[in-house]
Amino acid sequence: MDNEVEVPQYFICPISLQIMKDPVTAITGITYDRDSIEQWLISNKNHHHATCPVTKQPLPRDFDLTPNHTLRRLIQGWCTLNAALGIDRIPTPKSPLNKTQVLKLLKDLKDEREPRDPNLQHKTLMQLELLAAQSERNRKCLVESGVPKAVLMFIVSCFRKGQIKEGLEEALSLLQFVKVPTEEAMLILSEDDHQILDSLTWVLALPSDQIRNSIAVKSHAVLALKKLVHKGGPGVLERLNLEFFERIVKILRNGAITQQGTRASLQVMLSACPWGRNRFMMVEAGAVFNLIEIELTAPEKKITELVVTILFHLCTCADGRAQFLSHEGSIAVVTERLLKVSAAVDDKVMFVLALVSQFSATNGVLQEMLRVGTVSKLFMLLQRDHAKYLKDKAMEIIRAHSKVWKNSPCFPDPSSYASLNV
Repeated sequence: MDNEVEVPQYFICPISLQIMKDPVTAITGITYDRDSIEQWLISNKNHHHATCPVTKQPLPRDFDLTPNHTLRRLIQGWCTLNAALGIDRIPTPKSPLNKTQVLKLLKDLKDEREPRDPNLQHKTLMQLELLAAQSERNRKCLVESGVPKAVLMFIVSCFRKGQIKEGLEEALSLLQFVKVPTEEAMLILSEDDHQILDSLTWVLALPSDQIRNSIAVKSHAVLALKKLVHKGGPGVLERLNLEFFERIVKILRNGAITQQGTRASLQVMLSACPWGRNRFMMVEAGAVFNLIEIELTAPEKKITELVVTILFHLCTCADGRAQFLSHEGSIAVVTERLLKVSAAVDDKVMFVLALVSQFSATNGVLQEMLRVGTVSKLFMLLQRDHAKYLKDKAMEIIRAHSKVWKNSPCFPDPSSYASLNV
């Protein structure tokens, strides 16, 4: 654009300070370029109330942006008149996605009859995914039109028929864009007798060589599981079965998912831990052993926090502690994480060690705790600035087994720990 061309001030978006391509007016009466104001609203969506960037007035959650057609035509006319001066013409923007358009697409997706185009459902899902990726406005329209439920029902239909349909990848990807409203999720989960959860765990069990982009597909499936389990609440968590946990554990063991998928799998397990029957099923599915295997790979901090928290819950039962101790690296790996990762990890590791110390402290276990440095770490914890309850836990363990450990080189000199009454 030629620097000498004077652009009318009311053509300029107050946010981007550029000529508006699609001017829309907020309820405060201020006109913005649609992309700019929508990005502003998205960036403020975590606040209780978004505000108008110019007036600072609060904006309701579900207000509409009104297209300013008159101003758009004026801008387009001005651009045409000044084309010789290097001004590019502003194209007419596409009409915003509306519910009627989405419902037509959903009709193609839901049609169970043999379509004239055998790839119609696949093409429809690809189109919905493209629309969802384009803007927050589109995603909102898709949710309001019932797309999340329709996509879930498509996945259920694949499960019922045992078919890996074209479009399964797009359907699972689409669920990452469009969020299932909590009330709708609870209603769907109560109506379908677990078929949605079963269909998602079915995806996890599919042979990887039969799915394009298997890692992405299975990661998206477990992310969808996490969202539904979280939104379904106790009613869902109380009805989980052994096969559910076996498939979650297997996907973790095989490592055939992304790091985000691993976190989601662990979050699903953690959500289920408060129920005793779920803990027993997780142990039966081999969760404890495989959690230790994950931790031996030195994962990121968040994964470590999830792993040790789940281990704490599973070690509250005898079978969980037995499986924990059956792994040669169990005590060593939790000891190594103590005082090294975070306060949350220190908390749960101390509770795991306390459970083992109280209920499973055979001579072999106590010697292992000496050998891998657990006892040394307990004394280190006593000397650092940690919460009193953690120091009390450390003292309980030391006192309970001091007769076995006190002659070890790693045990402090008697004069230095006499005051500890061990």
